[in-house]
Order: sequence, then C-alpha cells, then structure tokens
Amino acid sequence: MSKILVIEDEAAIRRVLVKILSEESKSYEVESAEDGLVGMEMIKNTDYDLVLCDIKMPKMDGIEVLEAVKKIKPETAMVMISGHGDLDVAVKTMRMGAFDYISKPPDLNRLLNTVRNALDNTELVVENKRLKKKVSKKYEMIGESDAISRIKEMVDKVAPTDARVFITGPNGTGKELVAHWIHQKSNRAKGPMIEVNCAAIPSELIESELFGHVKGAFTSANKDRAGKFEAANGGTIFLDEIGDMSLAAQAKVLRALQESKVQRVGSDKDIKVDVRVVAATNKDLKKEIANGNFREDLYHRLAVILIKVPALNDRREDIPLLITHFAKKIAGDQGVAVKGFSKKAIKLLQEYDWTGNIRELRNVIERLIILGENEISEQDVKMFASK
Repeated sequence: MSKILVIEDEAAIRRVLVKILSEESKSYEVESAEDGLVGMEMIKNTDYDLVLCDIKMPKMDGIEVLEAVKKIKPETAMVMISGHGDLDVAVKTMRMGAFDYISKPPDLNRLLNTVRNALDNTELVVENKRLKKKVSKKYEMIGESDAISRIKEMVDKVAPTDARVFITGPNGTGKELVAHWIHQKSNRAKGPMIEVNCAAIPSELIESELFGHVKGAFTSANKDRAGKFEAANGGTIFLDEIGDMSLAAQAKVLRALQESKVQRVGSDKDIKVDVRVVAATNKDLKKEIANGNFREDLYHRLAVILIKVPALNDRREDIPLLITHFAKKIAGDQGVAVKGFSKKAIKLLQEYDWTGNIRELRNVIERLIILGENEISEQDVKMFASK
C-alpha cells in the first residue's frame, strides 16, 4: 500500500485532495497535515511514498519542506501544489528535486496522473537501489584481517577522488573486487565500469579493443567501432593484467592519460574521453621496466595510488569467513541446502597451501558442497580437497 501525505493549509483544498486520493485507489493510504511544521514531524516519523505539499504556507513554506525532506529522506517523491502566482517558484522546486507540481484548483485527471507517475517513479528508484545493493554484495570483499581492513580503509579514502589506482597481487587474490569497490564507492558509480583483460586479447587486436577503429582500418574492419575507452566515458575503465599489454598499446594509453583523448585505429581524429583508469597486474613491473617490456613513464602515470592485495596464505584468519560466504553463495547457486563445516574441517583448510588463492579456495568449497556430507567433516576435506 502506498502512503501519501497531503500538506495544505487551506482546509477545503486539503479535504478535497484527501477525498479524491482515498477514493481513487484502495491501495492509497492518505494522511494530511495543516502546515509545514506538522507535515515535517509526520515525515520524520513515517516513511511516505509521496508527499503533496503546498508552496505558500505559514510557519514553514513548501520550499523549506522540500529542502528538509531531500536531506533526511531523499527517496520520498515530492509534488508541489502551486497557486497561479507561484508557477515560477513551482518550476524552481523541480530543479531542487520535486517530481512535479500541480496548480490550484487541481484538475482531477492531471492530479491523478501526476500521483500515479510519482508513485511509479518511487518504486523504480527503490528497485534500482535494491539492485545496486545486490551488485555491491557481488563484489564485496570478505575478511577482517589487518591487510584487508587496510585495503578497505584505503578504498574509502581514494574512491571519491579521480586518482588513478594501481592494484598488484598474485592471481586469484581478488584484484578485480578492489577495482569494483573503487568504482562503486566513487562519484562515477552511476557511469559504466568497463573491464579489459589485457592478457586475453591478442597483441594485434589490443589497440582496436581499447581505442576502437574506423571502417577499412584493417581487413576485418567492416564498420566503425568504438573502443573500451569511449565506452567507459563518464565512468571507470579497469585494465586488468596490464603488464601483458604491448609497448605500442602502452604508448597510446599513455597519450590517453596525458591528454584525455583517444584516436581510433585508422583515424587521426581526436575523441575526448572522461575516464578514470584503474589498472592491475600480477607481474613485478619494476622488473618488466628493467627488461624493456613496460614503459616507466606509463607506470608512474598509473601508480598514483598503489594497493597491494595479499595472498590468501598471508591472511589465513579470513578463511573461516570466506568458507561461510562461499558455502552460502554456492548452495544458493546450486539450489541445495547450505552445509556447515566442522571446526576440524575449517582448521585443516586454514593449514593448506593456497597457491591459487581465493579462486582455488572457492573451487574447493564448491567441490565439498557437492560431494561432502551434510556437515563437511575433516574426512571430507582430506578426501575431496586434497592437493
């Protein structure tokens, strides 16, 4: 049921609005307030889906109510009620975050359409937030060790800025999770997050993949195509395993970082891009630079902020939390009951040498969930998780 509050100091109009809305739908629960101060107290104590608020009122006017609501309950839809002389002010309120405005005396069809649209929009906002939380949980970093706590603290400091971040660590440690956390906690979270696995793209195609190409640039270029940098405009591009990128592509990435411009392969036209770059590698780039495989100037452009993700063997105290997390997720994905782990099973898993890091641990947990008993025992671990 949708909860609606009408804030209107003219008693006759207030009664009409409440009557119309109450009779329109049994799914509307309508309450009213005679002025802004009373309305604000009700809003503080109740979660309304929609507030219809007069602009000119004594004690606290509609502008003040709108400002206050947007601070304490920004998801609440606000529709302003304006007199004929208030239209300019009503338009101003929409710039301040109001969904719409209706004029006095209210036209019935206009009123009901506005209310329905505002409530539909509120449902959409709530659903988008729910989905965003779901996505955020997908990339949640599990762990309470000192190393992981330091990474979380650093992400919280770095994410709101546009500083470039360079993430290092062995394969399977979760470098991509750190990249996603940075994006989702940044001011670019509403923009795209584009991932590029530089190791998975042949060297002859990496430039086209990153910067796009024009028709005829090479044999299979049948039409113009935008690259990943253009696709990430307004958001974040994550260059995973950047240590495997060719020197020619490195030169173009360096130019893109320096000038915020890219050129499609086969074109000399500059395309402006607004992109935050997060890069990662499992290689020792200092050695790669010494061997002539990686540009030192590009490294210094990328490594404004360095984040090192530890190997799982260096954060064994997080393994019980990871086991619980993966057990629940895998059971949900497989459609089977969640299985517990005995203390001896957990202790044994903590003692293993996890050369494949978190990725390997997840695979082992999945195997145990599928093949083990209702409670995973030490014997199950020895039988199904032996290395």
